[in-house]
Amino acid sequence: MKVKAVAMVAGAALLSLGMTGNVVAADGAALYQSKACFSCHGADTNTPIMPAYPKLGGQNADYAFNQMKDIKSGARSNGQSAVMKGIVAAVSDDDLKAIADWLAKQ
Repeated sequence: MKVKAVAMVAGAALLSLGMTGNVVAADGAALYQSKACFSCHGADTNTPIMPAYPKLGGQNADYAFNQMKDIKSGARSNGQSAVMKGIVAAVSDDDLKAIADWLAKQ
């Protein structure tokens, strides 16, 4: 009984500290910079260097994430996706999700 109580207290302490064994979510803003997304889509996420490139700020997070995943997998191969394929190839799905979540708040 004491072991169970100690485990519950320890678990509650870890949860209160945010240490549940999960990796801390990546910072979408930092990823947007480090993956050079700003180079084409603009530092403000809505001033692309070419009119054919989409404005990303305020985009629905799930939609943006799914578009990036589809480009990465090759399921989407229209428009400017050939340009993006090489960029997103080395970006993890977790990082794509963090970027998409951040973009939705812009």
